[in-house]
Amino acid sequence: MSANHLTLNLVEGSVSFGFSPESARELKAAIDELMQKLKAVAAKTASGGGKPNPQPPMEYRYTGEVFLEFFCNPNIWPSPFAAKVLLTVRDASIRLTTEAELTRVVEDINQYLEQAG
Repeated sequence: MSANHLTLNLVEGSVSFGFSPESARELKAAIDELMQKLKAVAAKTASGGGKPNPQPPMEYRYTGEVFLEFFCNPNIWPSPFAAKVLLTVRDASIRLTTEAELTRVVEDINQYLEQAG
């Protein structure tokens, strides 16, 4: 694949599409913020400190070669390692909506950014 193609590995299969390094950095920043929210929920639950404060969901949208959307509610996952994101990739002729493991998405974005420089 081209250096400007991001490949996301799904539970079964993968999807690849044109994506700029700038957009990948924006997505990484959104996911980093999501990870902090997930950690806050997990820490509050693990400490037995009562019900954690509800955290707002993560919603990321990108429009380029394809429309890309990530959604994750940090309040329903016991830890960042268990979390999944709802992923939608679509263009004029196809739409793919599926879940992806958050940790795998993070690995894929980091790998893309390393290759993109």
